[in-house]
Amino acid sequence: MDIAESAKEGREDGDRRKHRRAGRVRDICSLARPAHWTKTLLVVPLALLDPAAWSGTALERVGWAVVVFVLASMLVYLVNDTVDRRLDRLHATKRNRPLAAGRVSFPLVVSYGLVVTSGFGVLVLVAPHGTSWPVFGYLLLNVAYSCGLKHSPLLDIGAVSAGFVLRAVQGYVAAGIHIAGWLLLTIFAGSLLLLLGKRRRELLEVGAAHRPSLRGYTVELTNHLLLLTGVLCLTSALAYLLTEAPIAPHRQAAMLISAPFALYAISRYLQVVLVMDGGGDPVKTLLRDRALVVAVALWAVTLGAFFAMNEPAAISAIRSWGVR
Repeated sequence: MDIAESAKEGREDGDRRKHRRAGRVRDICSLARPAHWTKTLLVVPLALLDPAAWSGTALERVGWAVVVFVLASMLVYLVNDTVDRRLDRLHATKRNRPLAAGRVSFPLVVSYGLVVTSGFGVLVLVAPHGTSWPVFGYLLLNVAYSCGLKHSPLLDIGAVSAGFVLRAVQGYVAAGIHIAGWLLLTIFAGSLLLLLGKRRRELLEVGAAHRPSLRGYTVELTNHLLLLTGVLCLTSALAYLLTEAPIAPHRQAAMLISAPFALYAISRYLQVVLVMDGGGDPVKTLLRDRALVVAVALWAVTLGAFFAMNEPAAISAIRSWGVR
């Protein structure tokens, strides 16, 4: 009987050790915020909307830009989690992050950061000359953010939004094609819209105890700014389609047909934030709200049809692969 109980206890101890190891691996992986990689996967390759980027070399460089920005964002997340771990413990959701919850030690985070830094450094060294400045600008911006901008109302969300713009710029610079100014403004305004929704939710949940910059916001102010940035996002997106989108023969039609989709998508997001008090996690809001997902998907299919109709430019770009 004692032997059987000892064997059972041994199996239970082994199961607990396996569970702890699995939990440790999950915590280490979560430090990199893989769910947030979609920001890079969606923004950096926007340069590929232009058939001029459809060459073997340009595709390789855009792929490089995606990976290097994923690594850069991982570094930023590691630094922010380390610096903000005490404040994160006051937040209803962020207190469950591995470092704030004490499930991951500081030395382990440092070791993890050194590995990521090494990978980032190798990619930068093999990059073509003059193509890495956006990602370095992104890192410097985040240093400034951590050193003080995050405590400055309005400047905090402006700095984060500028980071998304730099992601898109990196894609264009890597591909070696002309940067679409209206598209960058759309990204900036859209980022502001999402961040204001997040700030509003934080005001309702925890107030300035978690984020000092919230002292410069009120729910009423965020409501007004949400409407303002929503209009800016809609206007700049339609201006991009009308003037800069690489579908020259169909720009006006694309703009007119896109207007209802874009208006509904922004209105739905405002409804989620202002009526349902959502928007605390912009990524989850965009990916889990069915009405928003369906609207964006239909809009993407519609725009995809216009890009597909730009057949001569696309075929010319594809044929050029063999020449290069």
